Amino acid sequence: NRPGLALSGFYTYFAEKRVQVLGAAEHSYLKSLTTKTRVKRFGELCARRIPCLVMSRGFHLAPDLLAVTEKAQIAVFRTPMITMKFINAATIALEMDFSPTVTEFGSMVDILGIGVLIRGSSGIGKSECVLGLIERGYSLVSDDVTRITRLEGRELMAMAPELTRNHIEVRGIGIINVASVFGIGSIRIEKRLDLVVTLKDWQEVEAVDRIGLDREFYEVLGLQVPHLTIPVRPGRDMARLIEVAAMDQKLKSLGRDSATEFNTRLLDLMKHRGIK
Repeated sequence: NRPGLALSGFYTYFAEKRVQVLGAAEHSYLKSLTTKTRVKRFGELCARRIPCLVMSRGFHLAPDLLAVTEKAQIAVFRTPMITMKFINAATIALEMDFSPTVTEFGSMVDILGIGVLIRGSSGIGKSECVLGLIERGYSLVSDDVTRITRLEGRELMAMAPELTRNHIEVRGIGIINVASVFGIGSIRIEKRLDLVVTLKDWQEVEAVDRIGLDREFYEVLGLQVPHLTIPVRPGRDMARLIEVAAMDQKLKSLGRDSATEFNTRLLDLMKHRGIK
């Protein structure tokens, strides 16, 4: 928050719980005041128990004003960044740090710009699927454990924990540094979550929607994410199936639903032939 109006004495709707940033305009305004008025106005600002003050553009806080902040026990920081660039960067950083976060046990991959979280029981083949997708040119975000953050209340951003970032564990081989083996293009730091795929043993899947009209959703931090359950069976190319699922989801995001279009054509054909 820029406290320009507050320094002039107007405190209606003042956001006192926010970080206060003093830029060139606020700095020039304070310099234009007499020492007595400047200290009084600045003291009123600090009396609001604001979290901290940030001086942008490398400005220094005058000694008399610095004494006011020390008395009020308010931290003062300085940055060489211009005011708006600092506010934008600080807003993004604070949002990432304080947004609601959850840990999901699954692997995250970027497939053609679609962020896919692959879930399933231990040993079902999640890492092997991810490895197959990386070999096809797609990017790993996280393996086995994925941190998901809800941004701006409407977007889910997924990333790997710091310790396991850029690594994948494959049974029988061990830990692999994906960036070293497949190149820097095979990894991503973070990706928006667009689709959740759950791998299940085919014997545990009770019913499968053969057409795809029935939509499923998986709830993450209060948001509904499109969800698919894919039966796992020996001989099935799971990486290819997940790749096609991501392509279909991308098509849906562009307004094309293959299952709905097929169903519409089928109903039109039945109507044309007089079939009820």
